[in-house]
Amino acid sequence: MDQEFDPVPGVAEKIAPGLRRVLAPNPSPMTFRGTNTYLLGQGQVTVIDPGPADLLHLNALMQALDDEVLSHIVVTHSHLDHSPLAARLAAQTGAQVWAFGDSLAGRSDVMAALVASGYDGGGEGVDMAFGPDRIVGDGDVIDTPAGPLQVLHTPGHMGNHICLRWGDAVFSGDLVMGWATSLVSPPDGDISHFLMSCDRLRNEAAAVLYPGHGAPVADPAARIDWLIAHRMDRRVQVLAALDQPRDVTALTEAIYTDVAPALWPIAARNVFAQLVELVGAGKVTAEPDLSAGAMFRKN
Repeated sequence: MDQEFDPVPGVAEKIAPGLRRVLAPNPSPMTFRGTNTYLLGQGQVTVIDPGPADLLHLNALMQALDDEVLSHIVVTHSHLDHSPLAARLAAQTGAQVWAFGDSLAGRSDVMAALVASGYDGGGEGVDMAFGPDRIVGDGDVIDTPAGPLQVLHTPGHMGNHICLRWGDAVFSGDLVMGWATSLVSPPDGDISHFLMSCDRLRNEAAAVLYPGHGAPVADPAARIDWLIAHRMDRRVQVLAALDQPRDVTALTEAIYTDVAPALWPIAARNVFAQLVELVGAGKVTAEPDLSAGAMFRKN
């Protein structure tokens, strides 16, 4: 189904009662067809994930709004494909931007320590200029004209990542998507938090997920179960590949044999995320210390 997902960028498409989607023109191996910007409600509209700093996308959103009033701008997380347009859209409409916090909010202690030790990895573009007008926390409710949005703090893909429950649907950002697994790239991503967030989202028992990229996920429980199992399988593969000491590059090449070498740098971030978790659990040792350039040994 997701490979058939190919909407026209810039066109507001009704996908459910009271819900429209406008695809941003930013396709890539990381964003699939592009970022999904959601327009929730009619007359008074809430925008979820305004998208990249792209003038064409801004114009498309303003055209879709026409004579409607923009009441809220809500950002699931502050990667460059989701949040930069928020400030420009707010300036043009007067709506406030709601989010969990800036790009450092919600970062785990493990990742903060990694940064303090000199690690500056990551790789998926972070919007370091992002700052919301209104900060929301886990369990908060954003009262929009189209109904309440319950905030679920779901770190893992990024520390400030939130999902938004709307009735029996959830806007899942980049936590759960149907077309691909989510990138978990330290220090912004944390695999232990990602797995906990997936488990929490599964317990929400949503009828459908509206992700940041790709088609709606019609069977959330099955998809989340697969994603959790996939991550745990990768962990098993990482430990198996440590039959001898290896660095991140060698581990990636040994594990991702079914992935084109051009994508190995992306895969390496997921491998490092697993290694950070395994070192913390005492199952792996990093020499001389925990870093992306370390040599890793199984204990």
